[in-house]
Amino acid sequence: MQFRIAHAPSFVTVSFPGPRVVASGPAITITGGHGDMNGFAPGVENMMYPAERDYAIADGPDAVRRVVREQIKYGVDVIKILATGGVLSAGDKPGAEQMTYDEMKMAVDEAHRAGRKVAAHAHGTEGIKDAVRAGVDSIEHGSLIDQEGIAMMKARGTYLVADIYNDDYILGKAVEFGLPKENLDKEKALGQLQRENFAKAVAAGVKIAFGTDAGVYPHGDNARQFHYMVKFGMTPAGAIRAATSSAADLIDRAKDVGTVEAGKYADLIAVTANPLERVETLEHVSFVMKGGRVYKDELGAPKAER
Repeated sequence: MQFRIAHAPSFVTVSFPGPRVVASGPAITITGGHGDMNGFAPGVENMMYPAERDYAIADGPDAVRRVVREQIKYGVDVIKILATGGVLSAGDKPGAEQMTYDEMKMAVDEAHRAGRKVAAHAHGTEGIKDAVRAGVDSIEHGSLIDQEGIAMMKARGTYLVADIYNDDYILGKAVEFGLPKENLDKEKALGQLQRENFAKAVAAGVKIAFGTDAGVYPHGDNARQFHYMVKFGMTPAGAIRAATSSAADLIDRAKDVGTVEAGKYADLIAVTANPLERVETLEHVSFVMKGGRVYKDELGAPKAER
């Protein structure tokens, strides 16, 4: 990973070890939609966020086209859109469709024309189906998907990226976080339904990619998702594929990562027991190799000669 630090009149390049990142730009939402979280009076926003905001606001297909093109200009790998309301935003409902079909279709058309994938945050039933009709590559969350939506996703090869560990974490930490009652009530209403619908999608053969919504809970806890994927219908092998070969396929990186094959990056982990017998073993990684270089070794593996 490299960053350039400006020192007029030149730049200094700083390198340090880091993960391979396939990055989106600011998620695209509508005015007042999930992600447009500034509840202050008009004019206060510019004072609080003078340089940038975490989300891109776009109302109407033309505005969406401009934002997508701008993000591609600055080098994003993936476009993310917020199709419905969410749990951790104020004043909206997770099931409510927010972006219109025409707005979503514009995002997909512009992104795919430039060779970028599109991920759609979507909890609500109709928002999920409109996002799938628009041609998104993945549905993030998919909490209230129905049988029609499941059939559409399977037929079109749309990936489901569900964060079914989050429910336990959010509800378990709600008091400590001081989570507002509105958000807590939304999570209580949604969490178990999301898990039940995930199980239906798995049973129907929808493509599944591993995703965690990490940031809602601490980075490093991501592997706790495996337990829930298996609990709600996947085999351990299927859950592992979701995090490796299927995830690589979804983000269009299968030529480089996702499987152990000649010519691909030697990005490997190792654990001390068989995860096919107990998938929770993956929560305790003892060995990490990236690009053939070992960065963590609690197993005492012999060092290769150079």
